[in-house]
Amino acid sequence: MNNRRTLLGSSSSTIKSHNLRAILLTLLRRESISRVHLAQLTGLSTTTITNLISELLAEGIVIEIGAEKREPSQGAGRPRTGLQLVPEARYAIGVHIGIGAVYVTVTDLRAHPVIELSLDFEVGQPPEKVLPRMVDLVQEAIETSGVNPAHIVGIGVGASGLVDPYEGVNVIAPTLGWRDVPIRDWLSQRLGLPVTVDNNVRAMALGEAMFGPEQDVYVLAFVYARIGLAAGFVVGGQLYRGAGAGAGEIGHTTIIPNGGEHCRCGNTGCLETLFSEPVIVRLAHEIATKNPRGKLAQHLRRAETLDTVFDAARNGDESTLDMLRERARYMGIALANLVNTLNPELIVFGGIFEQGADLLLPTVEATMRERAFADLGERVRLKTTSFSKRPGIIGAAALALNAFFYQNSDVLPRKTVAHRSDEVWN
Repeated sequence: MNNRRTLLGSSSSTIKSHNLRAILLTLLRRESISRVHLAQLTGLSTTTITNLISELLAEGIVIEIGAEKREPSQGAGRPRTGLQLVPEARYAIGVHIGIGAVYVTVTDLRAHPVIELSLDFEVGQPPEKVLPRMVDLVQEAIETSGVNPAHIVGIGVGASGLVDPYEGVNVIAPTLGWRDVPIRDWLSQRLGLPVTVDNNVRAMALGEAMFGPEQDVYVLAFVYARIGLAAGFVVGGQLYRGAGAGAGEIGHTTIIPNGGEHCRCGNTGCLETLFSEPVIVRLAHEIATKNPRGKLAQHLRRAETLDTVFDAARNGDESTLDMLRERARYMGIALANLVNTLNPELIVFGGIFEQGADLLLPTVEATMRERAFADLGERVRLKTTSFSKRPGIIGAAALALNAFFYQNSDVLPRKTVAHRSDEVWN
């Protein structure tokens, strides 16, 4: 049975929306394409293609560029007129809410940043203090970018913790101390633009799936570690959120059932207590305390950062290398469980994985492949993010582009996600 989503809907407007999505996504993934080839790839009739392309040409979203760039499978024959997406025809805003910082970008239709701005805030500040500054930063980004505000399709926000994407509420962000924050309504009321909000790592997964170099992957997992640890999943081009929009909280899977350390979630023995930036830095301090004359201790006296720990390992400090390998083995075990459950084609890594890829990923990969069921571990590919230190804002922009341009809809199907509804916001 074919389990891929159909391109057709239940009403004429829905059908048109799905047809446009099929066309726009195909244009996104190809340098140029003819109308005939577009019809073949989307399964739409030539009449439908002709009509919708005419609309897109009139809007300036698509241009004709002469002959289509042919693929070897197309063979010889008379060249056909090529169509090309115009990236600068529309723009989106991406907002990534990090730990103590907000990052904002304005991107074109291919998620290429036009401008990037940021602001710092004190962790523990209430959202009522942070969100007004976020609004100001978005306004500054729009003005500084020089783009036509009328060509901005919407705003995407990636927030940490549990997010209700159907109501646009950050249900709980433990690292920030936030609870039941109506981000969507706050921003849309003040900026006059449609807003979509989702978990930040899910946004990163979507950004990689839509705008990374491997856009034909059917099942993709994005794994991100920094202060916390989480994953995002894209299946058949769609974000997988789970029944309560909580899919991907792999940092709170139990690795040590008895005697493990207490986690900020309230349980013990969670993966996050074994693998995260604070854990690695803390263990490094313990090593340095035991050996104050060692390479690690010397490095930490210059700066107490994760980069310092990684530098000591790269300079041959065996105790640091052993500690990192041990942490990576725990991560590899968790990924073997993920592979057995989700069976992804590709796992993409961001955060400290990208920062310390040479030190962490060899052990993570070897452990995952060794412990995954049968040959499932051998089939999955591993790579670091295509966006270096920017997967958060690119992912946030992808949320807006997907919802308000490629998805061609500003409405998510309603679901129920548990959170308080009596919070008062001005």
